[in-house]
Amino acid sequence: MPRTNIIQHNAPLADRMRPKTLNDFVGQENIIGSGKILRQAIKGDNVPSIIFWGPPGCGKTTLARIIAGATNSEFLQLSAVMSGVKDIRAAVAKAKDLQAVNKRTILFIDEIHRFNKSQQDSLLPYVENGTITLIGATTENPSFEVISALLSRCRVFILEKLTAEHIKALAERALNSVPELKNVKIEDEALQFLCEMSDGDARVALNALEFASRTARTRTDLNADKHESRIIINRGRIEDALQKSLMYDKAGEEHYNIISALHKSMRGSDADAALYYLARMLEGGEDPLYIARRLIRFASEDIGIANSYALEQAVAAYNACHYIGMPECSVNLAQAVVYMAKSKKSNELYAAYGKAQADVKQYGALPVPLHIRNAPTKLMKELNYGKGYKYSPEYGYKEKQEYLPPQIKNHRYLT
Repeated sequence: MPRTNIIQHNAPLADRMRPKTLNDFVGQENIIGSGKILRQAIKGDNVPSIIFWGPPGCGKTTLARIIAGATNSEFLQLSAVMSGVKDIRAAVAKAKDLQAVNKRTILFIDEIHRFNKSQQDSLLPYVENGTITLIGATTENPSFEVISALLSRCRVFILEKLTAEHIKALAERALNSVPELKNVKIEDEALQFLCEMSDGDARVALNALEFASRTARTRTDLNADKHESRIIINRGRIEDALQKSLMYDKAGEEHYNIISALHKSMRGSDADAALYYLARMLEGGEDPLYIARRLIRFASEDIGIANSYALEQAVAAYNACHYIGMPECSVNLAQAVVYMAKSKKSNELYAAYGKAQADVKQYGALPVPLHIRNAPTKLMKELNYGKGYKYSPEYGYKEKQEYLPPQIKNHRYLT
């Protein structure tokens, strides 16, 4: 067998099942359906730089590869997790060589949100002058994770989570076309479970199907029909293949959805819901210290001066997580979460700081009033630094003097 075929055969099923044309692509009718702008751009070989924003396993990488093939462009791929400016420069150098012979280059950057500002900045001139056509893929909101200068030079396309029907179509295609799966039969209940529990992630679904089929081949208790030489995959086998990776995605959008749900449940004083979302995160493998840090923030943002002990409770939970780790610290976090949910609430501090922050942005760096400036040197005293300052203890803390700059002296942040 040729080496390339061996590599392809050993690749995960999800990689082997990547469609190579738009006609074979499943899902995302909202952007590549008949008459849609992206489909027209691909057909017209006029694809701009793009940011694909969507959940894991919805087809971002596959669509980028299809675009490269359809437009006869060189396809270069970088992972923002593993790459840096040096890799970007190497890709650009290759793109310049190809540009000299009138060949376009598509530079696909997976998880582009992982690039820091300087790394993203390094792409700008080459996107702007057309050396590369950038296609970035992200599971995070590009408005927050991609610098504005780069974002303004790209067209953002939102990819939707695949439906259960989309997943079913992909699974059935694999069963009918992949040689090692042709003798595998999956029960209807198991297939439906796979489609629903993969949560729109084609990669998870296909790799779980492959794992289930491979483990079935090595066991004798999986209902093999000897007459038809077929292996039956039941729901239990799919459950084992999926395991708990589907419960919670630490890297994707669901990570933020669930921490948001935890935060809002505590804010709404629903301790039961808060415990549920805490369990979702911990059982899914979330770092308990991350959760504890969020509780520290919550204690000041949503409870604040209504209950000063909340911050102590959150810090104590963080220390407990640090000292004993999982699984023992789960009960410490549960205690803190329930305490936060049942505590009196006040966002006065949060709102007040927001007003002060807005004044800083609106008025800039206003000069500090002279009378409350520090005056450690003779020159500073000659410049009237500290002149007229009233030392509060000498006035029984009842002295009247201005502390805010004159431009905002009447502004009040706390109610």
